[in-house]
Amino acid sequence: MTKETFVSISRATPTNFQFSVRVPETITHDKGLDVNKGAINNLEEFLEKISPLKISNKLGAVIIQLPPSFTVKEFRNIEEFLDRLPNGYDFAVEFRHPSWDTEGPWELLNHYNIAAIMTDSPAQDKLQFLSGVIVTANHSFIRWHGRNAKFRYNYLYSNEELNPWVSKVKKISTETTVVRGYFNNHYGAKAVANGLEFKEMVGESLSDREREMKEKINDFYRSKQLVFDNGYVKNNKLDIL
Repeated sequence: MTKETFVSISRATPTNFQFSVRVPETITHDKGLDVNKGAINNLEEFLEKISPLKISNKLGAVIIQLPPSFTVKEFRNIEEFLDRLPNGYDFAVEFRHPSWDTEGPWELLNHYNIAAIMTDSPAQDKLQFLSGVIVTANHSFIRWHGRNAKFRYNYLYSNEELNPWVSKVKKISTETTVVRGYFNNHYGAKAVANGLEFKEMVGESLSDREREMKEKINDFYRSKQLVFDNGYVKNNKLDIL
């Protein structure tokens, strides 16, 4: 995506709309945040590319999502990288390896006012320590990834699964000025459905447009259920009775 793309995105969205963006894998995966390999130079180039969002006040968090192979043994790399981050951005780090379940990372992020991304993930990932309330900055970030070990982009949370997050979000809200939460890009508008549902669960009212959207999604799933209730799957195809 080019800088012009972000200009267009900025102009095409409502005034109060913000985007949280993930830094390129060139920085996190290929160079492993190593400043000696030019990771900071790449970041500066990326921030310049997305600058239209920042200028228009439409830039949310800048996400540094580490690869699953990035362990606590790489602490020096992340420390040197974070030490050279520019001011004026809401940076957030997403750990994806269980070895980060220790106090050191939270102290580091707190020192630089960088949010530790809280996540809801499949049990097999062994990242349950990230589903607690972790506040390391004056802003916070939550990602609901779904709980499927396979087919990760096809998950619809139930009310029972989301309910524990209501009290967590309320607690986080008392400790940070901004709480950003994102459901993964799940198939069939499931992320949208869960987003609208959770908004109501935390006591926020839906707009007329949001209520209409929610009803359309519900109609879609009711119709899908009707199809499955009146048919059966044979050879990976649905036959209607």
